[in-house]
Amino acid sequence: MNHTLLVELFTEELPPKALAKLGEAFAAGIVAGLKSRDFLDAESVATSYASPRRLAVSISKVRATSPDKLMRDKVLPVSVAMDADGKATAPLIKKLAAMGFPHLQISDLERAIDGKAESFFYNHTAPGSSLAPALQSAVEESISKLPIPKVMSYQRPDGETVHFVRPVHSVIALHGNDIVPLSLLGLHSDRVTQGHRFLSAGKVNIAHADDYANALKTEGKVVASVTERKEQIRTALLQKAGADSVLMPESLLDEVTALVEWPVVYECHFEQEFLAVPQECLILTMQTNQKYFALTDANGKLRSRFLIVSNLETNDPQHIIQGNERVVRPRLSDAKFFFEQDKKKTLESRLPMLANVVYHNKLGSQAERTERVKTLAGKIAANLHADIALAERAALLAKTDLLTDMVGEFPELQGIMGTYYAQHDGEHADVAAAASEHYQPRFAGDALPSTMTGTAVALAEKLETLVGIWGIGLQPTGDRDPFALRRHALGILRMLVEKRLPLSLSGLLADAVALFAGNANFKDPSADVLTFLFDRLRGQLRERGFAQNEVEAVVAQNPDTQDNIVERLQAVQAFAALPESISLAAANKRITNILKKADSVPTSINPALLVEAPEQALANAMANVKPQVDAAFSSGDFTGALKTLAALRTEVDNFFNDVMVNADDLALRHNRLALLASLHVMLNQVADISKLAA
Repeated sequence: MNHTLLVELFTEELPPKALAKLGEAFAAGIVAGLKSRDFLDAESVATSYASPRRLAVSISKVRATSPDKLMRDKVLPVSVAMDADGKATAPLIKKLAAMGFPHLQISDLERAIDGKAESFFYNHTAPGSSLAPALQSAVEESISKLPIPKVMSYQRPDGETVHFVRPVHSVIALHGNDIVPLSLLGLHSDRVTQGHRFLSAGKVNIAHADDYANALKTEGKVVASVTERKEQIRTALLQKAGADSVLMPESLLDEVTALVEWPVVYECHFEQEFLAVPQECLILTMQTNQKYFALTDANGKLRSRFLIVSNLETNDPQHIIQGNERVVRPRLSDAKFFFEQDKKKTLESRLPMLANVVYHNKLGSQAERTERVKTLAGKIAANLHADIALAERAALLAKTDLLTDMVGEFPELQGIMGTYYAQHDGEHADVAAAASEHYQPRFAGDALPSTMTGTAVALAEKLETLVGIWGIGLQPTGDRDPFALRRHALGILRMLVEKRLPLSLSGLLADAVALFAGNANFKDPSADVLTFLFDRLRGQLRERGFAQNEVEAVVAQNPDTQDNIVERLQAVQAFAALPESISLAAANKRITNILKKADSVPTSINPALLVEAPEQALANAMANVKPQVDAAFSSGDFTGALKTLAALRTEVDNFFNDVMVNADDLALRHNRLALLASLHVMLNQVADISKLAA
């Protein structure tokens, strides 16, 4: 019979950050074990459950007995199993006995070719096995593979030592309404679990596997499903917030979901005076230390009320509310104290202390690094026609908030606090903004710096890190990238591309390398870093929806500036859609190969040596379109430039069909190579269109 199978481990409180993964892995392991043993139906559906005190899985349509199987067992080669008279040999009799078939005769066996020889096989039907031993093995295998952060060793009352993430108090194993006998972690399976520690009567009897979630909810005051509990919390938070917005990052929701079995949301308050502290500080301390949910008004300003998720439901929650308000007050007071103390010293006054902070033992202190970033930021600002003094000032102060009490307590606030303190010190608005903007973009999809000052410092900081760390031999390898150089590279490219900055990539790298002159530990990594950047650029552009060959057509030319790369790609896309593109791309590929093989290529064309009609026609067509192509290219109309080149298709095709490039006459050969070289330059101004050829 096919019935729902339920397996539950009832435990002490499980680690909240690992709970969801533990629940999913526990369920997946059991499903895999039963599936491999043929106990699951094609329509079987598994549902995982995990709460602070339990891991469980429910699987529908599980067989009580696995199906019978047709078996074909190899016995022995015929030459060994049968003598010259066709009778069974001693080895055959012994082998059949060992296989559990002593009664079989040669006539019961199949004789068939096995490779180059003949062998005997025994075809029979193996009866299916019962669920209990299969489930025992499946659960043991699942438990052994759980992603347990730290295994505990504990001793049961009977003296048995058990190893698991937390002590286990009971095991449920039900197939329909029948208990499946299991022996796990020093316990025997039953049908009884425990409900909520405080809200239930204690024991919950599960009559049938299908009743599990409902029985726990109604009798045990436990929402067993992680997903259901999380959405219940989300809904309750939104309802309680009313017109305000709830700050509920998924990571916080996940952690709170793993801390409660019967979630109830209550509203709490803190004193208005704390709102004088930067709201990022208050939000972070509430989320990180207390697992509370902050509220903001329609303008994004923090409210003095916040929401908590409790594991207790009561008609009079005042003692819960007041207790949480009492707990959060010292945390907010600490934040206020740190803020007030930090404001007593300017960021500039903290600069000497950067000399005591080691950046890297091969690259010096943060003070030395600050000077390097300041120098590079000034050069970048000059190239961008931005305010050099502001860029250098911003770079000088950018890391000083690392020495403040607030950032010491909450490292996540670095940059953010720098902006607040710079504003308090009366620094220029751009300098204050750059304190936080120089970290941008921090991750994929993050905002870019909004000011030119912030952009200059952000580029300088990322280039200094990328070149410096790479230059001392700590480049990324495989999956290892401890200094986040991939992220720095992607940030540099995003700024260059999306902000359309007309900066030379090779120039930026050269300026960054110059910062480390005299450092004996440093080796110029420019070539490798440039390759690394172009590889990252290819990925970024493909993520924007451009095809690989289109991206390669542009990036293969190693463009030194990235400000118009998107327009080039769009032009390549438009050109690729033209019927002439395939022929011209193939011709360009052919031209590239011809020029590569040539010993020398003249730079000028001699019209008098254009003796064949097709080469004369090609030269005339090139002369006619060149002014249009050059004008379109100069004005940034890359699409127009490529579309104009499409008019050359007929002349190019005729040239390759009717003209011998490598003519015996050396003068003719050189002149034709010069003609192709000129055409090659025209075709590749926007992109290497040969990359579009299959």
